[in-house]
Amino acid sequence: MDYDVLAIIEGYAQGYFLMATEDESLQWYSSSDRTLIPLDARFRYPKSLQRVLNSDKFTVAINRDFKAVVKGCANRENTWISKELQEIYWALYLNGWAYSFETWLGDELAGGILGIAIGGMFIGESMFYRIPDGSKVAMVKLVEKLRSRSFVLFDAQMMNPHLERFGAYQVADLEYQRLLKQSLQRQCGLI
Repeated sequence: MDYDVLAIIEGYAQGYFLMATEDESLQWYSSSDRTLIPLDARFRYPKSLQRVLNSDKFTVAINRDFKAVVKGCANRENTWISKELQEIYWALYLNGWAYSFETWLGDELAGGILGIAIGGMFIGESMFYRIPDGSKVAMVKLVEKLRSRSFVLFDAQMMNPHLERFGAYQVADLEYQRLLKQSLQRQCGLI
């Protein structure tokens, strides 16, 4: 199926995000309180993770196996990543908008984060792990990468306990729109 990639990117650039409903139809969503991952000193992670990071147990890659990351993110009992949304992510990937930030243990995919990069904004769509700490290491390394590329915003959309451990916080829509506008004025690039 052909998708209007630019119309989809325009939706994300206005602060909306796509999710599949129970009947697998796609809907645009927004939230009055948006969850952000800090790209400054507020970012934190469990101290036990520092040993894993110091061990260089995992290697990090971008887009080494995009489809496997999408599949890993969708592989849960209740998923909002329908088959159609997986196809949309693939179309966005082919057009240079969607990325998978991955951790590897040798030749085995350990975990990853699926997201969309627009200007100076990274929209984290989902994350998963197959090997303990795989997604946590991906999060730390992704934040380091976004900082090094001068990204303004890491939008995680909705809060959950896992994200709170990394210092995720919520902002009201007015602040989100200000940061969104600022991020769209940049061209940061992940690769």
